[in-house]
Amino acid sequence: MRTWLLIALVVAAVVVIVVRRLRGEPLVARDVFGAPVILLAIGVYGLAKLEIFTFTDGLWLVLGSAVGCGLGAVRATTTKLFEREGVLWLRYTGWTFGVWVLSLLVNFGIGFLATTAGVHPDARPVTLSIGVSLLGEALVIGKRAKTTGLPFAPPSESLLSRR
Repeated sequence: MRTWLLIALVVAAVVVIVVRRLRGEPLVARDVFGAPVILLAIGVYGLAKLEIFTFTDGLWLVLGSAVGCGLGAVRATTTKLFEREGVLWLRYTGWTFGVWVLSLLVNFGIGFLATTAGVHPDARPVTLSIGVSLLGEALVIGKRAKTTGLPFAPPSESLLSRR
């Protein structure tokens, strides 16, 4: 699959997630943890296919991942968890959206610095960056959800049946 097509698909999926969460949606564990795992797997697969991966590439990858995970965790603290129909629901707030924008800007800044330092552009897959960020968010949301004592919403039968 062409890189630009993969990036377009990932960006479209993230936009769908953000829009759904801005409106509020049942908190389904599979949705919260599934997207980061899939994106991380795609990103790691992309890294595994690289012919050259230097120590410098690795350092910048670790730095970018730590920052991305941290910003995802911060983003999770700005979400609203609430009960509806006996299960947990999640809604992004304006602050959440603001942290998304900040995350994008910081990630582009780190990418620019990494490229300036000689990091191979493919050593920082977009899918991995987004996956790490969503993982940070998922871990904090999961912890917050557990402390409520409310159950996660059951998975829906089909994506088409979602509101």
